[in-house]
Amino acid sequence: MLREYRDCLRRGEITSRALTEKALARIGEMEPSLHAFVTVCEDTALSAADAADRRIAAGDAPLLCGIPMALKDNICTSGIRTTCASTMLDEFVPPYSAHAWERLQAAGAVLLGKTNMDEFAMGSGNETSAFGICRNPHDPARVAGGSSGGSAAAVASGQVLYALGSDTGGSVRVPASYCGVVGIKPTYGRISRRGLIAFASSLDQIGVMTKTVEDSALVLAAICGRDPLDATSADRAVDFLDVIPHVRGMRIGVCDIAGDATSAAVRDMYARVQDLLRQLGAEIVPVSMPSCEEAYAAYYLISACEASSNLARYDGIRYGRAGKGNTPEEMFLGVRSHFGDEVKRRLLAGTYALAAQGRAESYDRARQMRERIVSHMGDLFTRCDMILTPTAADTAYPVGAHDEDAIAYRYCDTFTTVPSLAGLPAITIPGGTDDGLPLGLQIIAPRFREDLLYRAALALEEAIGYEV
Repeated sequence: MLREYRDCLRRGEITSRALTEKALARIGEMEPSLHAFVTVCEDTALSAADAADRRIAAGDAPLLCGIPMALKDNICTSGIRTTCASTMLDEFVPPYSAHAWERLQAAGAVLLGKTNMDEFAMGSGNETSAFGICRNPHDPARVAGGSSGGSAAAVASGQVLYALGSDTGGSVRVPASYCGVVGIKPTYGRISRRGLIAFASSLDQIGVMTKTVEDSALVLAAICGRDPLDATSADRAVDFLDVIPHVRGMRIGVCDIAGDATSAAVRDMYARVQDLLRQLGAEIVPVSMPSCEEAYAAYYLISACEASSNLARYDGIRYGRAGKGNTPEEMFLGVRSHFGDEVKRRLLAGTYALAAQGRAESYDRARQMRERIVSHMGDLFTRCDMILTPTAADTAYPVGAHDEDAIAYRYCDTFTTVPSLAGLPAITIPGGTDDGLPLGLQIIAPRFREDLLYRAALALEEAIGYEV
């Protein structure tokens, strides 16, 4: 899709301004029912579109120049409000931009707005946002998924052509699965985290949501690369553009997903795609994945501990709203009242796990489990080239279904936390539907082998033929 829009812009069949005005009108039409955006940047978007049109006319236009897009609201944008969907930051305007957004700006991208999300990226349904729930374009009575639900819903509903999100334990892949779009969490370090407001620093990674696999590769190529201001970013060649879509001769690992948490529709889809891969010439290799229950427990503890450390800065002095009170303690409690319940729950768990009485039993054991998971996945990739799993255990659940059961959130991330803990690249593509709701397929590859992901994803996309 992006190549086609690029060609239309260069041939003068449409202008970036006209494309942007159409997208803004679409946002105005859809927002009352979906609430995919926290902030819409109409004036700056139109200004950027005019600049892109001048650049296109001058013959100096990269592929993404003039194409409307969106950013999750935890990705810093200089001069544009960035809230993390929290009242703690509802007036925060960053003085600098994230590295990923700087690269897109340099390519002439047109930012339409900042998308809705779970508060501080903590959640799996986009229900913890301080600015309202983002709903699923396929059924507004259901969640869009979290935490990057706004980005997924904006792409799926045609409000933007692509969007960036962030993925800590599944926050790009789960909403992409629920909304029926392509979502990739690249290798940890493939994209700079500078300017991504931190949740869990050893897990956070910016990801991409698009309608097609090819578009995903094009956007990822534009934003990845070494950032001298982020020591965790890697200087690795971009070798995943224009890959040949095929799986012939590849060894695809599959696992047993039977269990009460996985729906019959997901199990049927998983079996059907395995048969399809065999027809395409792949070798199906049974593998034993690390325990999803243990992986989620390790993920939850590690991410909560890192969140406890990262969010300590919101004290009303350095960051966050100033608290009211007569003593420092009262002022601090006043500041912390701006956090929602889910954020407080995770901060309490992380703070306890880092305390002397909880560290050995909680945090240290979680780190050991993570090391075992990394080792286990390394062993698996000596037996197979990639691993195929469902993305989520079921379709998007109804809004409010988990209000009284916070533990139920773990089933949303059943299959996504393992690659996050191991720093592996993983992509989700639409695999079909169940009663009109999308189902997602996840492909996992070794570190920095996004080329393998795209090769297999392109082949499956063509074979499955599902369109949002």
